[in-house]
Amino acid sequence: QIHLVESGGGLVQAGGSLRLSCAASGRTFRLYAMGWFRQAPGKEREFVAAISWSGGNTVYADSAKGRFTISRDNAKNTVYLQMNSLKPEDTAVYYCAADRSRGPSKRLYEYDYWGQGTQVTVSS
Repeated sequence: QIHLVESGGGLVQAGGSLRLSCAASGRTFRLYAMGWFRQAPGKEREFVAAISWSGGNTVYADSAKGRFTISRDNAKNTVYLQMNSLKPEDTAVYYCAADRSRGPSKRLYEYDYWGQGTQVTVSS
């Protein structure tokens, strides 16, 4: 079992940056691959980035590649999403999720646990 809480969202102008954090409970954090997803108003939830349990492997959505960086600190039970060069189309609720399958995945249905989300709003 794992409990996830996101933080770091807010309002930022286009071109700006934000760093999201996801704090996890329990001693099993290191066993999970972790992912970030987002959901914009009127749209389905979509994959953003994922990272293996060790942090050695990462995958990104095309929309995030080159602008966003996912990382983790297992000693602190925390995963991060650094978001640079933000665009208005990045506006969404961002969710972190834990995946107990073998490695990082882009598939929403493979994730076992979800946080409540944090709002990111990018103004024009």
